[in-house]
Amino acid sequence: MNLYRGFSTQEEIDRQYNFALTVPDVKDWADFYVEHSAAARSDLDCSLDVRYGPTTEETVDIFPARDPDSPLMVFIHGGYWFRLSSKEFSMVANGLVGHGITVAVMNYTLCPKVTISEITRQSRALIAWLHGKAAHYNADASRMFVSGHSAGGQQVAMLSGTDWSGDYGLPSDVLRGGVAISGIYDLRALPYSYLQPSLQLTHEVTVRESPCLDVPDFGPPLLISYGAEETSEIQRLADEYHQARQANGLGGELLVQDGKHHYSAIEGLNDGTSPLCMAVIEFMDRCA
Repeated sequence: MNLYRGFSTQEEIDRQYNFALTVPDVKDWADFYVEHSAAARSDLDCSLDVRYGPTTEETVDIFPARDPDSPLMVFIHGGYWFRLSSKEFSMVANGLVGHGITVAVMNYTLCPKVTISEITRQSRALIAWLHGKAAHYNADASRMFVSGHSAGGQQVAMLSGTDWSGDYGLPSDVLRGGVAISGIYDLRALPYSYLQPSLQLTHEVTVRESPCLDVPDFGPPLLISYGAEETSEIQRLADEYHQARQANGLGGELLVQDGKHHYSAIEGLNDGTSPLCMAVIEFMDRCA
């Protein structure tokens, strides 16, 4: 029986989507995130656990740039929508704040307490909230960007297709650009994977939250990136989503990171001199 794109068993799908099976030193990478994120919160000015929504999980950690009117980069963490938090990803501020960029690391309610659609709503709510609060954190609301890793990459794609003017009364170009790293742009394999008990995906949510199935005609440019050592499915999703956006006339770039796997694909955001960090900064400069 065909489950998805020629995959006939859960085991076949899990080999592509369970990234812990593909990297032998997963715990070392988890420790890396925690250690460098703790350093960011210790070394950089920050406002932690700022509420942007009504529920307890809707908080954001903000690392202001030194000078006012700086660009603002929002980061949405991964963890397959059901684990981790903003605190493991403070490290992304280490690479960006030194370049004069205010960084906001989003926290959100996890599945299965909520659906992925509710996480998308929370992401949109954060963008709207930050648009009104940017100046308080030395940021320019007209130069707002969003980035994310894995599940966060899916959120970046969903935000890029949002009707900001019609649904939120914001400028249609409230997001100047997005950086989607190792994103999951098609969720249709996941109900057949080890993730389903945690995500509890319905057909409706799976389709609605798959950005590749509803590529907009208007939206900000995206820098779509992944590691050359990632699974073939993650590489395919990024390539095909980038191509679909190009076919719709949307701006963007594709960046393949040599030698990087799913967990190391965001390592560069911890280092302001890394190729990834420099690529992100140059992309932001072109979009501003």
